[in-house]
Amino acid sequence: MNEQVEAFLSPKEEEAIVEAIRKAETQTSGEIRVHIEATSHGDIDARTIEVFSKLNMHKTEKRNGVIIYVAVEDREFSIYGDESIHKKVALDFWDTTKSVIQEHFKKGAFAEGLQQGILKAGKELQAFFPLEEGDENELSNEISKG
Repeated sequence: MNEQVEAFLSPKEEEAIVEAIRKAETQTSGEIRVHIEATSHGDIDARTIEVFSKLNMHKTEKRNGVIIYVAVEDREFSIYGDESIHKKVALDFWDTTKSVIQEHFKKGAFAEGLQQGILKAGKELQAFFPLEEGDENELSNEISKG
């Protein structure tokens, strides 16, 4: 594992991010994950979709998974939502979530940026994918690293 990836967040910060995912998912049937790598090795959007697939996020029942992908060395991040989300929302749907994350990242507040972005994403998804009775948590809330 890359040192920069490991140093990006402290264990306490990782716990806070996982808690933000849990909280966001109490508002929506959407599934949110965070993935951190050293570099995307090129096109960050293509890499985000590749990781989305590797994590089997496309296998949720409602196809409403969301990944926040961070490339630490590249100083970039990307958000990608599965096909059901894209069928229902405008192209600029993730812009407000990206802005929230970016604001904090610019100040070096990476954990806070991810937490606030996750909570914002949960709130935004709620309008299209409200939490329903019997909804199951289909994906791990843990941060994945590559």
